[in-house]
Amino acid sequence: MEHIELFFKSIFIDNMVFATFLGMCSYLAVSKKVSTAVGLGAAVIFVLAITVPLNWLLDQYILQEGALAWLGEEYASYDLSFLSFIMFIATIATMVQLVEIVVEKFSPSLYNSLGIFLPLIAVNCAILGGSLFMQSREIATFGLAFNYGVSSGIGWFLAILAIAAIREKIRYSNVPGPLRGLGITFIITGLMAIGFMSFGGMLTGGDEEVKEETTAQVETVEEDTKEELANNTLKEEE
Repeated sequence: MEHIELFFKSIFIDNMVFATFLGMCSYLAVSKKVSTAVGLGAAVIFVLAITVPLNWLLDQYILQEGALAWLGEEYASYDLSFLSFIMFIATIATMVQLVEIVVEKFSPSLYNSLGIFLPLIAVNCAILGGSLFMQSREIATFGLAFNYGVSSGIGWFLAILAIAAIREKIRYSNVPGPLRGLGITFIITGLMAIGFMSFGGMLTGGDEEVKEETTAQVETVEEDTKEELANNTLKEEE
């Protein structure tokens, strides 16, 4: 249940683009064609799926305070958390380089269409944001970290795919001159973000039911307590 909740929450509620507005540079620049958006989105999913779990391992066994205890008691007091940014970025840059080599080898046309934005994944704030959110939210297990990386990538993929499909169709629409290009794209992105906010109720319905049940239980206990006090008072008077 925890995996399913994290999966849907990362895609729809905490969407990288529409909730935190991370990765907007690539989102706006490479979303003119659906084919290009699909290629970049798939690359982002792959990079997040690899880097988030790897950075989780780094955080758990090297960077956190006391994480080096497995090396011996003399290392238990070490705190290397100040190296988090450097280590995370190094891991991301390595994986992006691997993705660039693979895409250039197996799909030269996609490599040429992505252009400079493929190596720029290394400095895409959505990629680094995935690892930093993983760290700040204290994700407990390696499996959850992998789940979070994949689901965050899918959320970013859906965002760039949706805007690319809309931008392809909107070319044939009668958009006012001053709003053509990035103007109408920003407006559509804002409207989509408002739409994604509606998914915020997906994981709160159960909480409301639990609260209602808890309130009902508390009221029942209070009524029982009052009845017991009243009965005790009557017995004392008798």
